Amino acid sequence: MAMIPKHLTLDAAPRRGFALLIAVIFAAVMLTIGLALGSLGYKQQVISSSAVESQYAFYAADSALECALYYDQQQNHFAYDSTQQVPASAYSFPCDGVSSTQIPTVSPKTYQSMGSYTDQVLTFRLSLDSGQRCADVTVYKPSDPSQKTYLFSQGYDISCAAVESATADTRYVSRGLETSY
Repeated sequence: MAMIPKHLTLDAAPRRGFALLIAVIFAAVMLTIGLALGSLGYKQQVISSSAVESQYAFYAADSALECALYYDQQQNHFAYDSTQQVPASAYSFPCDGVSSTQIPTVSPKTYQSMGSYTDQVLTFRLSLDSGQRCADVTVYKPSDPSQKTYLFSQGYDISCAAVESATADTRYVSRGLETSY
């Protein structure tokens, strides 16, 4: 009978590569845990970044609303004219050292949701924070002095030029405020 070396017998084959299998499984588990922690860290970074940008947008909306309130309540800047003609002075107002720009239309409209009366609707775009932030302000001035005046302000965390040229892929944060009196 011929002798077969021990390393060629069937009982030794299953033990070969067992340590390699354990090492591959361990590496796969560690890689999965590492990827999960990396993904979690990235998501936390995005959330904290958007919180800061949200704060900028809120402050822009608040600043624009305060400017509009001041010019309406203290300066009577958006006074309603019975001939439904918007005064030339109402086309812009300064805020943060920069004059606002009037956007789309300035014309009387009827809004049933706020009652059946005629409103003077004025919409402005304000550049704030040295041109880094933007805000849109809409003033609804009623013809009837006993009705409420509504002010809406929408702040953006990007410049007005970026808001105007924004596409569906542009990422920005906006926050809005409203008041009535």
